[in-house]
Amino acid sequence: MANAVKILAFSGSARRGSLNKALVNVAAKKAEALGADATLVDLRDYPMPIYDGDLEDAEGLPATAEDLRILFKQQDGFLISSPEYNGGYSALLKNTLDWLSRPYPGDPVLAPFRGKACCLMSASPSGFAGTGGLAQIQPIITKLRMVLHHRTYSLPRAHQYFDGAGNLADPNQSEALGLVVEGAVALSGQVSGKLSN
Repeated sequence: MANAVKILAFSGSARRGSLNKALVNVAAKKAEALGADATLVDLRDYPMPIYDGDLEDAEGLPATAEDLRILFKQQDGFLISSPEYNGGYSALLKNTLDWLSRPYPGDPVLAPFRGKACCLMSASPSGFAGTGGLAQIQPIITKLRMVLHHRTYSLPRAHQYFDGAGNLADPNQSEALGLVVEGAVALSGQVSGKLSN
């Protein structure tokens, strides 16, 4: 559909067996079922050095950051699932946001993010479900001028909920995630001026 809401879904973890990758994959499928044009990306495919101003001055943005920046600019909203490391969000997620937020010739400030919807989620084998990391990333999302969806989704003891095919097998958790994704797609439609289901 030409006027479909465009959603980019990704995890703040690059680990192959990441629970957050599994969660955001399910979320992207739910967004598609709602009529959104959902794109799932793996940050492992966009390796970047740790942000360094001297490196930026000498070489500009890494090619992978430029590619991802273009993809971000095309979106109406984001589904981001981040693990919690030592009470905070992942360095991979922060580094990605840092590179993509750099000023770029010919573009408005924060063009990849400004005015776009964002929904945060997390999955963790612990009972705390990564909520500490989500609490820390929320101010960053706001600082980047994204419109933060008021509901997050956190899945505790997440290793117990995914089946062998990567589906969220528990019907209650699946329904709860679906409601959050539905709200995120609707918000993306509102901020972009597109129709949403």
